[in-house]
Amino acid sequence: MKTTSISPRLFPLFVFALLGLVLAAGCAGNSPAPESGPPVLGMAPPDSVSDLPGFSGRIYLDGRVYISGQPAEEALRALPARDVTAVINLRTPKEMSDTTKVAFDEAALVDSLGMDYIEIPQGGKDHPYGPGALEIFAETLDKHTGPVLLHCASGGRASHLWAAYLAKYQGWTVTDAYARGEAIGIGIAPFAKFLDVELEVVEKKN
Repeated sequence: MKTTSISPRLFPLFVFALLGLVLAAGCAGNSPAPESGPPVLGMAPPDSVSDLPGFSGRIYLDGRVYISGQPAEEALRALPARDVTAVINLRTPKEMSDTTKVAFDEAALVDSLGMDYIEIPQGGKDHPYGPGALEIFAETLDKHTGPVLLHCASGGRASHLWAAYLAKYQGWTVTDAYARGEAIGIGIAPFAKFLDVELEVVEKKN
């Protein structure tokens, strides 16, 4: 394993810089969470939303973004009262056409409630994961500066996309962004559970 040593002459400067980073992180952690905008590193973990029923799996609020599984009609109808202006759906057309799982027209209902409906289908050979989806999501957040809902079937895909957004557009490290996603719904990989270890996600530089 490659290691890096610090010259004795540079050690005081290193300690001073490290102390500055610790103090800055402490200040960020003591600051109140912003009312809007993406979360900042050091703020409280995402909030589990317990007073908004009708979601499959889970629902969290991180900054101004609600991240959830499939919403029922009652859940969507409750969103305008929370100033939500857009619903972003990551489920595929095949999933949404299964009336045993979604027995209403989500797009039509969202439109009737005065919110924008954005489809970014992800999953399967017809809708492979890729940077294009992340770009559309980022553009949507730029357009809608208030609260939005990002959902898939159970919250997993939505959590992955949100973590990727933090890494690419908000300056988070890949490790920190993924850890944020784990707190919402990415979940711990079975590989880590089998070994009872914590995994660190690190971006490989070319």
